[in-house]
Formats: sequence, C-alpha cells, structure tokens
Amino acid sequence: MTAPVAVTGASGFVGRTLVAQLLGSGHQVRAMVHRTRLGINHPALETVTGDVTDEDALKRLMTDCKAIVHVAGLVRGRSEADFLPVNAEGASRVARLARTMRISPRLILMSSLAAREPGLSAYAASKRKGEEQLAAECEGSDLSWAVMRPTAIYGPGDRELLPLFSLMARGITPVFGLPDGRVSLLHVSDLAHATIALINSDARGVYELHDGRENGYSLDDIATIVESVTARGRGVRIRIPEHLLRGVASANLVASRLFGYQPMLTPGKVNELRHSDWVCDNTKLNRATGWQPMYSLNDGLQSLLNGASRKKNEVISNVI
Repeated sequence: MTAPVAVTGASGFVGRTLVAQLLGSGHQVRAMVHRTRLGINHPALETVTGDVTDEDALKRLMTDCKAIVHVAGLVRGRSEADFLPVNAEGASRVARLARTMRISPRLILMSSLAAREPGLSAYAASKRKGEEQLAAECEGSDLSWAVMRPTAIYGPGDRELLPLFSLMARGITPVFGLPDGRVSLLHVSDLAHATIALINSDARGVYELHDGRENGYSLDDIATIVESVTARGRGVRIRIPEHLLRGVASANLVASRLFGYQPMLTPGKVNELRHSDWVCDNTKLNRATGWQPMYSLNDGLQSLLNGASRKKNEVISNVI
C-alpha cells in the first residue's frame, strides 16, 4: 500500500479542499478531524480523530506517512494565549514528531501572509512563531520542509470573506481600510494545487502565493469585480471611520470575555485590516515547483456567488 499524506485540520475550509484534491490526484490520505465529519467517502481516505494538542493522535496520524501537511490553525481568539497552543506549539509538536519518525516525511506548514507582519496582532505573531519553531525543530535533521504563506483565501466553504462579497453583491461596500491599501487574494482550489506541487517537490523555504494579479486589489477593485459578476451597477461605498471600527472591536473583545466566545473582530484584527500592503509575489514558488494559479478573481467569484445563490434558492424552495 502506498504511504499516505497526513493532513491536520482536515475538516476546516482549506483542509477539506486539500483532502479532496489529494484524493483526486491519486494520493492515499490520512486526515485528522476534530469532531466534525469530513463528508468525503473514498477508499483511499483514512481518518484519525483528535487535534494538534494530542500527541498520541498525532502519532497515529503521522505513522509511516510520506508527507505531512500541517493545516490546523486558529483564526479567532482574544490574545496570544489563545493562538499559541495551536498556531505555534502545534507546528513545533508536528515537526518534533516528524523528526523522530522512522521515515523522514516531507513536511509542509500552512502559515499565513499575516506572519510577515507579526507586530500587528496576536494572530500574526502566533503564525510567525509557528514558522520559527518549526524551522528550529527541523534544523540539523534530514527533514525536507517548506512553509506556505497564502494571502486572503476564498472559495466554497469559506465563512470569512463570503459575507463581505455577498454584501458587495447587494450594492453595499464597507470601506474599512486605508485608501491606498491593497491586498492579494487566492482561491482555495489554487491553494490546494500549490500544496500538492510543494509535496511533490523538494523545495525548501518560505513561499508566498496569490492569484497572480500583480499589485493585488484595492477594496474598490474587488467591489467592482463583484458588481460586474452579478451584473449590477455601481453600488455605494460606505467609509467606516477608524475610531468607530476600533471602538466596535474593543467592545467585541470585552463581550467575548463576558459571554465566552472567540472573537474575530479584535483590535489586532483592525490593525491587519488597516495595514496598507498585503500584496505578495508567486515568483519564488513558481520557480521552485512550476505552479501557476488557475482562478482569476472574476472566475472565482462567478463560481462562488452563483453557488451561494443556488444554495439560497434551494433553501427557500425547501421551506416553501
């Protein structure tokens, strides 16, 4: 039997897409799931229940695998104390176990472009620490490892950017960043293809990746593309003052402590949203693997928004 590719965070947005594409490209897959079922039935798929804080579960996941893709990560939290156990210590634990295994698997860490600016937020700091701790664990070993820093990711299953795209599709664009701020974007399917390209190579180092649009997008660029895809005229742009955004974020942080939920909008997240440069470059990854993105933002949004509209209509039909 062919050695499997092990995937942590397999039931998440990115992990589920990666598992499906690994299976589609002929790989055996061993996927770690945390409570949630994958919803994928395939003879080449094996699942392990657990999380990256559970060393025994990680050992079951990683035994005799040919590659490990550490996708599991936390995106919501109040402080570094929330993020570090998964985003930093989890990466370190996976690398340490990989180093002590009988075979030397290929190790890929799914980080984030936020790691480029660790001073902005607790999340960004935790992702950078994860990269550093993984590199430290691998130093002096024969492990072949690489770090991926994708930019903002969208696509089927996304719950973070879809609400913004849907609002834009209704003609309302909240402008919460700097006027000259720019961001790169990436379809989740392209991220999965890039991950497989890295698994199949021996390229080492840190790789940024995006959809190939040079100089990225302004928020107005994104809204204009959404309006074009939905055949709607130009909608309204509503500027959100910085003091209002920070006030809401601070109130949300306090409320999360009172009511016991993990917040997405925090003062640190506002720092990320108002950072002027989230543009990245595919050149290094392309030279190392030959990977090229397939989805332009126009194509990706066409598929995503039409799919969301069909799902909404199906729900309405079922209710009626």
